[in-house]
Amino acid sequence: MSTTTDSDRYFTELTDALRTAGVPGEQITATVEDLRGHLAETGTPPEEEFGPAAGFAAQLGGLAPRPAEPDEQAENWTWTADIFNDRRMLAVHGDQGWEVESLDSLGRFVCRRSATAALRWEYRREVIGARRRAKVLAELEPEGWELCGEWLVYGYFKRPRAATAGPAGALEARPATPLRWLFLSRRGKVALAVWLVLVGGAMAACFIGALGTGGLAITIALASMFSALFTSHLETTKGRVDRGRSTP
Repeated sequence: MSTTTDSDRYFTELTDALRTAGVPGEQITATVEDLRGHLAETGTPPEEEFGPAAGFAAQLGGLAPRPAEPDEQAENWTWTADIFNDRRMLAVHGDQGWEVESLDSLGRFVCRRSATAALRWEYRREVIGARRRAKVLAELEPEGWELCGEWLVYGYFKRPRAATAGPAGALEARPATPLRWLFLSRRGKVALAVWLVLVGGAMAACFIGALGTGGLAITIALASMFSALFTSHLETTKGRVDRGRSTP
């Protein structure tokens, strides 16, 4: 009796998650029937077989438009932020229904927002170096987190808010597409200003003949490298301070 009750509760939660995403009732019914038939053959509890219902719904693709069925009316938008501001802006834009599909070669977030089943999205950023990658994925994927982009040593994960908030994860009204595409923090602006001064000086030196094109290329490369190291150092320091403040 308990097993049957747990199974019914699991499929009720799964059905609610799919319905919140706007999946047609016929498709939900067919999916649930297939899954119940599979469990009848295996005799395995649903959560043990499929994982948490909310996370499994996300894996089924029911909480976002299917790639094979593109939404022609979907909005598309590409934006970027520095390493100090990316998580805050991801939270802001995710709450407005923007889903990150990927990061392009310039590190910009390539997003879409469905016109028929817009959802709120939540994001997180993790360090996923070679040694941590498998561990991080194993910890996050069962909770419904999906890797949606990588930049340097960082991995960005997305999850529909409906996976944890249920119907509250749906977006009732879509705010207008932002006019801006660049979101820099104060520290990001300082780092960019330093980079522009160094590169601008090198270009001026190249123009007057004091520096060859090879020297210009080396200068730009070094300025970019030191800028990346500087911002990484600031972010690491900020993380340590934040952890220190949160420690009782």
